[in-house]
Amino acid sequence: MPLHRVIYVSDAVGAAGTSLLAIAEILGVSERNNRRDHLTGVLLGHNGRFLQAIEGARTDIDRLMDRLRRDPRHVNLRLLSDQPIISRLFGHWAMGHATATPAMLALLNDEDLSAISSAKAEAVLAATAASLAEPA
Repeated sequence: MPLHRVIYVSDAVGAAGTSLLAIAEILGVSERNNRRDHLTGVLLGHNGRFLQAIEGARTDIDRLMDRLRRDPRHVNLRLLSDQPIISRLFGHWAMGHATATPAMLALLNDEDLSAISSAKAEAVLAATAASLAEPA
């Protein structure tokens, strides 16, 4: 079955952008749903915005993207990349969570996530993959 990777950026709404409890709830539900749907990915929150990569079968990604577009916890969802892939970059994580490390911030070079290019998003997320510990 061919794999795809979608990368998007969106603006967090309310507590979703600032509350650790809200992020933990998002991650918990996402992990459960992604395991069920055989999706993998990572979520990076930074300065009130989300940057997320999702990998899996086209139909599963399309269903998730439909749900995400209706999710009131974020707005202004902008697709940065949607492409077929050979292998998963985030295969160890049903939903990994990344925090902005100094290495990621250096890659961003003070660029706001709302204006990030697809190439820079890929680089930031690749650095994210390298910095995340594999789940136990």
